[in-house]
Amino acid sequence: MTVMHIAYVPVVVTTIAATAAIAIPDLVPAQFVLANSARVGVSRSWLPTLAVLKLAGAGGLFVGLLGLRHIGIAAAVGLVLYFAGAVIVHVRARVFSNIAFPAGYLLLSVLSLALSASH
Repeated sequence: MTVMHIAYVPVVVTTIAATAAIAIPDLVPAQFVLANSARVGVSRSWLPTLAVLKLAGAGGLFVGLLGLRHIGIAAAVGLVLYFAGAVIVHVRARVFSNIAFPAGYLLLSVLSLALSASH
């Protein structure tokens, strides 16, 4: 068993939990989400859709853990694209004070994709 296989479950489970957890404030919507989305120029009307995309990605990763590997890989690709977009939105808006958050989720998504594809 390689390091990649040993890391697979903990990294993917962490990505699932973190992504699902950050989707919930979008649905509420929490004050910090409203403030951040206003700063980066994302309309409040997009928040439910963005939350559903995050939850779909987390759910797809979970299904991948259950054995439907291709769905897990597709979900990881979707999350990589989603969080890359979030980083781009922050950069375009020149909002760097909290760019570590989408960048951290992007890193988790990239790691989940790499591990899912190699597993």
